[in-house]
Amino acid sequence: MSERPLSTLPGIPMLLVLLLVTLSIPVVFILKLILLGIPLAIGVFLCWFGFFVVQPNTAAVIQLFGDYKGTVRNEGLRWANPFYSKQLVSLRIRNFESSKLKVNDLEGSPIEIGAIVVWQVVDSAEAVFSVDSYEHFVHVQTEAALRQSATSYPYDMHDGHTISLRSHTKEIADHLQKEIQERLTSAGVQVLEARISHLAYAPEIAQAMLQRQQASAIIAARSKIVEGAVSMVHMALEQLAEKGVVQLDEERKAQMVSNLLVVLCGERSTQPIVNAGSIY
Repeated sequence: MSERPLSTLPGIPMLLVLLLVTLSIPVVFILKLILLGIPLAIGVFLCWFGFFVVQPNTAAVIQLFGDYKGTVRNEGLRWANPFYSKQLVSLRIRNFESSKLKVNDLEGSPIEIGAIVVWQVVDSAEAVFSVDSYEHFVHVQTEAALRQSATSYPYDMHDGHTISLRSHTKEIADHLQKEIQERLTSAGVQVLEARISHLAYAPEIAQAMLQRQQASAIIAARSKIVEGAVSMVHMALEQLAEKGVVQLDEERKAQMVSNLLVVLCGERSTQPIVNAGSIY
């Protein structure tokens, strides 16, 4: 059931009219117009219950004995049939932070994940009639979508082409927003933004995963150091040969390369040994 507008009367003019009619009722009874005064008094009394207030960014869902008549979004004091029942629905932008969920990622590693969702009601009729409680529906479906998103990606990236939860925040946020929106469309809710607010390995494997990350970082650093060292050794040999500083045979070149690599790649500072005699 989709929302449809309902026309109502402005409240201030109706208030003035009812005040005038109410003040005229004693005059009717003074004139002994009993048959006119009693129905008039009952009608005016019931009309006073037709007033209701619609605040900014709020919609009033109107029903008549269970039949949906329409939605009023005109803010201010309004008047409608006093037999109408009015249910106010907030159209303001709201946010919701999920609890920290413990799930398994794509590789089966247990992780903890949480999200923040920014949402608002865009169809008041669907929000009221499609689900029992649209706020509770938003909370439950958000956690369901978050679980699905967490199991679709690995926690960390192992190559340059894999989308992971930790490194591709924008892609994960777009996927999460799409998953939540698909679940909440039937409740008349629009998801404006969805982002991960908490992401960590589960405590039972956090230490092991930290060691793996440290090992990966050490390997990457070592690879960079070796790459730079080889480049520097190559440059040194080329410049020695180009400028004719010293002529080295293949054995001496190999020894020089070995010594330079030890100096450049070693974790500790080296202690040089000065050879006072011939290099041969």
